[in-house]
Amino acid sequence: MVSLFSADSTLMRGLTRLADMMILNLLFLVTSIPVFTLGASLTALNFTAMRIGTGECLSVSADYFRSFQQNFRQATVIALVLAFLAVVLAAWDQVISALPLPGEATLALQAVWYVLAFNLVLTTLFVFPYLARFEGRSVDVLRNALMLAWRHLPSAVASLAVIAGAVGLTLFYPHATGYGLLWLLLGFSAIAVASGFLFTRIFQLYIPNTRPDSR
Repeated sequence: MVSLFSADSTLMRGLTRLADMMILNLLFLVTSIPVFTLGASLTALNFTAMRIGTGECLSVSADYFRSFQQNFRQATVIALVLAFLAVVLAAWDQVISALPLPGEATLALQAVWYVLAFNLVLTTLFVFPYLARFEGRSVDVLRNALMLAWRHLPSAVASLAVIAGAVGLTLFYPHATGYGLLWLLLGFSAIAVASGFLFTRIFQLYIPNTRPDSR
């Protein structure tokens, strides 16, 4: 019994990680203002989640706010760019639907739209973890995030599947998530930690001798 409740036991390590994820989730919710701070919040969420996953996080709040402050300006700019592109694609979709075009032309425009939308999703998926890990100009961060997403497409699809599964579970089986309560407790951080294992493995391929907190 003593070993079961010791600080180094599997049980206590698991409970500690769960508590860290709940704290991280709360910090993310409190600091997330759509568009204005969401980029910095997502960057800090991913940075801290990757450190939790590798066991290097000694203080969730310290890691979170360090990344939040360090990346605030650039992450906000990137979030605004992504939001603008999303609005453009949404407007394009409405225009395609409204224009009296031949069926072939509509189909071609829709195919282009789906390609661009998928690239935007991949970029959004990778750009904030990338920014949490690497430095660079915003245009380089966006380009490299998209390149990494395509280069590691199976991992990108796996991460998207985790997100889609969590959202689908909430929409179709709301009782399974306590009607949204689970999201308030650790939903966002749990997804970030799960995806963080994939991102950490990918990023270490390019800087294998660098630790995740070395920015």
